Amino acid sequence: MRALVQRVSSASVTVDGAVAGQIGPGLCIFLGIKDDDTPAEASKLAEKVAQLRIFPDEQGKMNRSLLDVGGGALVISQFTLYGDTRGGNRPSYSKAARPEHARQLYELFIARCRKLCPQVETGVFQAHMEVNLTNDGPVTLMCYAGE
Repeated sequence: MRALVQRVSSASVTVDGAVAGQIGPGLCIFLGIKDDDTPAEASKLAEKVAQLRIFPDEQGKMNRSLLDVGGGALVISQFTLYGDTRGGNRPSYSKAARPEHARQLYELFIARCRKLCPQVETGVFQAHMEVNLTNDGPVTLMCYAGE
Protein backbone atom coordinates (compact mmCIF):
# COMPACT_ATOMS: atom_id res chain seq x y z
CA MET A 1 0.00 0.00 0.00
CA ARG A 2 1.26 3.44 -0.82
CA ALA A 3 0.10 6.99 -0.40
CA LEU A 4 1.24 10.00 -2.35
CA VAL A 5 0.82 12.80 0.18
CA GLN A 6 0.78 16.49 -0.67
CA ARG A 7 0.68 19.29 1.87
CA VAL A 8 -1.97 21.68 0.58
CA SER A 9 -3.41 25.11 1.24
CA SER A 10 -6.67 23.76 -0.14
CA ALA A 11 -7.94 20.81 -2.18
CA SER A 12 -11.19 19.60 -3.66
CA VAL A 13 -12.50 16.72 -5.73
CA THR A 14 -15.39 16.95 -8.19
CA VAL A 15 -17.42 14.06 -9.61
CA ASP A 16 -19.95 14.64 -12.39
CA GLY A 17 -19.76 18.40 -11.85
CA ALA A 18 -20.50 18.23 -8.11
CA VAL A 19 -17.98 18.74 -5.32
CA ALA A 20 -17.59 15.41 -3.50
CA GLY A 21 -15.09 16.65 -0.93
CA GLN A 22 -13.01 19.71 -0.10
CA ILE A 23 -10.59 20.86 2.57
CA GLY A 24 -8.64 23.94 3.52
CA PRO A 25 -5.08 23.55 4.82
CA GLY A 26 -4.05 19.93 5.30
CA LEU A 27 -3.13 16.90 3.23
CA CYS A 28 -4.32 15.56 -0.10
CA ILE A 29 -3.73 11.80 0.04
CA PHE A 30 -3.72 9.70 -3.13
CA LEU A 31 -4.06 6.08 -1.97
CA GLY A 32 -2.83 3.10 -3.99
CA ILE A 33 -3.68 -0.45 -2.92
CA LYS A 34 -2.27 -3.75 -4.16
CA ASP A 35 -3.80 -7.23 -4.02
CA ASP A 36 -1.80 -8.52 -1.06
CA ASP A 37 -2.31 -5.46 1.15
CA THR A 38 -3.95 -6.11 4.52
CA PRO A 39 -6.25 -4.27 6.93
CA ALA A 40 -3.33 -3.91 9.35
CA GLU A 41 -1.32 -2.12 6.65
CA ALA A 42 -4.23 0.24 5.91
CA SER A 43 -4.47 1.19 9.57
CA LYS A 44 -0.70 1.56 9.91
CA LEU A 45 -0.47 3.79 6.84
CA ALA A 46 -3.34 6.01 8.01
CA GLU A 47 -1.55 6.53 11.32
CA LYS A 48 1.75 7.23 9.58
CA VAL A 49 0.23 9.82 7.25
CA ALA A 50 -1.62 11.58 10.08
CA GLN A 51 1.60 11.76 12.11
CA LEU A 52 3.96 12.90 9.32
CA ARG A 53 5.84 15.91 10.59
CA ILE A 54 5.62 18.06 7.46
CA PHE A 55 3.94 21.23 8.73
CA PRO A 56 6.04 24.16 9.93
CA ASP A 57 6.56 25.00 13.59
CA GLU A 58 7.21 28.50 14.97
CA GLN A 59 10.74 28.46 13.51
CA GLY A 60 9.51 27.38 10.08
CA LYS A 61 10.91 23.83 10.41
CA MET A 62 8.75 20.92 9.28
CA ASN A 63 8.12 19.61 12.75
CA ARG A 64 4.33 19.38 13.11
CA SER A 65 1.86 16.74 11.97
CA LEU A 66 -1.66 16.99 10.60
CA LEU A 67 -2.84 16.10 14.09
CA ASP A 68 -0.79 18.94 15.59
CA VAL A 69 -2.14 21.59 13.22
CA GLY A 70 -5.73 20.30 13.08
CA GLY A 71 -5.77 20.26 9.28
CA GLY A 72 -8.07 18.40 6.93
CA ALA A 73 -7.40 15.30 4.87
CA LEU A 74 -8.75 14.64 1.39
CA VAL A 75 -8.40 10.94 0.51
CA ILE A 76 -8.53 9.91 -3.15
CA SER A 77 -8.32 6.30 -4.34
CA GLN A 78 -5.73 6.07 -7.12
CA PHE A 79 -4.89 2.64 -8.55
CA THR A 80 -2.46 4.26 -11.01
CA LEU A 81 0.07 4.56 -8.17
CA TYR A 82 0.77 0.91 -8.96
CA GLY A 83 1.27 1.56 -12.68
CA ASP A 84 4.50 -0.06 -13.90
CA THR A 85 6.10 1.57 -16.93
CA ARG A 86 9.24 -0.58 -17.10
CA GLY A 87 7.81 -2.76 -19.88
CA GLY A 88 7.05 0.01 -22.36
CA ASN A 89 4.90 3.06 -22.89
CA ARG A 90 1.61 1.53 -21.75
CA PRO A 91 1.58 1.09 -17.96
CA SER A 92 0.77 -2.29 -16.48
CA TYR A 93 -1.55 -2.27 -13.49
CA SER A 94 -1.13 -5.95 -12.61
CA LYS A 95 -0.04 -5.12 -9.04
CA ALA A 96 -3.06 -2.92 -8.33
CA ALA A 97 -5.74 -4.52 -6.18
CA ARG A 98 -9.01 -5.72 -7.66
CA PRO A 99 -11.84 -3.25 -6.95
CA GLU A 100 -13.60 -5.33 -4.29
CA HIS A 101 -10.39 -5.73 -2.24
CA ALA A 102 -9.28 -2.14 -2.84
CA ARG A 103 -12.64 -0.69 -1.79
CA GLN A 104 -12.55 -2.57 1.53
CA LEU A 105 -9.06 -1.26 2.39
CA TYR A 106 -9.81 2.23 1.07
CA GLU A 107 -12.82 2.44 3.40
CA LEU A 108 -10.80 1.06 6.31
CA PHE A 109 -8.06 3.65 5.67
CA ILE A 110 -10.71 6.41 5.68
CA ALA A 111 -12.32 5.09 8.87
CA ARG A 112 -8.94 5.08 10.63
CA CYS A 113 -8.20 8.61 9.39
CA ARG A 114 -11.58 9.77 10.72
CA LYS A 115 -10.68 8.47 14.18
CA LEU A 116 -7.45 10.46 14.09
CA CYS A 117 -8.16 13.65 12.13
CA PRO A 118 -10.67 16.44 12.69
CA GLN A 119 -11.83 16.61 9.05
CA VAL A 120 -11.64 13.83 6.45
CA GLU A 121 -13.18 14.21 3.01
CA THR A 122 -13.06 11.73 0.14
CA GLY A 123 -13.47 11.23 -3.53
CA VAL A 124 -15.80 8.60 -4.97
CA PHE A 125 -14.31 5.13 -5.35
CA GLN A 126 -13.92 4.06 -9.01
CA ALA A 127 -15.37 7.33 -10.32
CA HIS A 128 -13.74 9.67 -12.80
CA MET A 129 -12.69 12.57 -10.60
CA GLU A 130 -11.28 16.03 -11.09
CA VAL A 131 -8.89 16.92 -8.28
CA ASN A 132 -7.89 20.53 -7.68
CA LEU A 133 -5.25 21.39 -5.15
CA THR A 134 -2.78 24.05 -4.19
CA ASN A 135 0.40 22.31 -3.08
CA ASP A 136 1.92 24.21 -0.15
CA GLY A 137 5.70 24.28 -0.23
CA PRO A 138 5.65 22.33 -2.48
CA VAL A 139 5.72 19.33 -0.17
CA THR A 140 5.05 15.91 -1.73
CA LEU A 141 5.99 12.54 -0.19
CA MET A 142 5.46 8.88 -1.02
CA CYS A 143 4.56 6.86 2.08
CA TYR A 144 4.54 3.07 2.19
CA ALA A 145 3.03 0.22 4.18
CA GLY A 146 3.80 -3.41 3.46
CA GLU A 147 6.47 -2.81 0.82
